[in-house]
Parts: sequence; structure tokens; C-alpha cells
Amino acid sequence: MLIPHPLLGPRDAQEFFCLGSASLLGRPDGRAEGAQAAFHDYVYLRDNPAGVHRELWFHEQGDRSWLVVTRNTLTHEKRRHRPACRRADARDQRRVDGRAEIHVA
Repeated sequence: MLIPHPLLGPRDAQEFFCLGSASLLGRPDGRAEGAQAAFHDYVYLRDNPAGVHRELWFHEQGDRSWLVVTRNTLTHEKRRHRPACRRADARDQRRVDGRAEIHVA
């Protein structure tokens, strides 16, 4: 499987490590009301979708960048890919495709 890296072009998937769902970028605020329940859901409750899904991929054997790859889990077709970075400040989040997403400005 080839991962379309936005800076380096198509790269073999063996160069990457898949962390899982890109929803992990939306870490709950530890100081907010109900933080314990929010962290429980964040850590333990995961969707296992069949179809289009956004995932975090780490280019471990390359430029060590994080990518958000949108792919179909049934066909492995890659639909979208972009660099991703994690920012602690929730004000840096932007709405993309109706979901909160953090990305390089």
C-alpha cells in the first residue's frame, strides 16, 4: 500500500506507523467539567468503521511527520492526505468537513 505523502510523494506504508483514528487529535480538556468521563471515552471507546475513515499516520522511517490520511478501510483507497500537528490550545482548531481538525497553519 502506498501512502501519498504531501511533501515527499508516494511512500510505502512500511515507512509509516498507523496510530489509529484522527479523532485522537481532539483530546478532552483535563480541567473541564466531566473530564474524567471524557477521558474514559477518549481512551477506551473506539469506532471500528467500515468505509471512509480519517487516520493518523507517523512517517517513522522518513521525515518523522504526522499525516491525517482519509481512506476507505474496505478498499484502501486514499481520498485525502495532509500534514497534521497537535496543538494544546483548542483555539487553534479549525472546522474542516464538519469536524474539528488540527492542522499546520
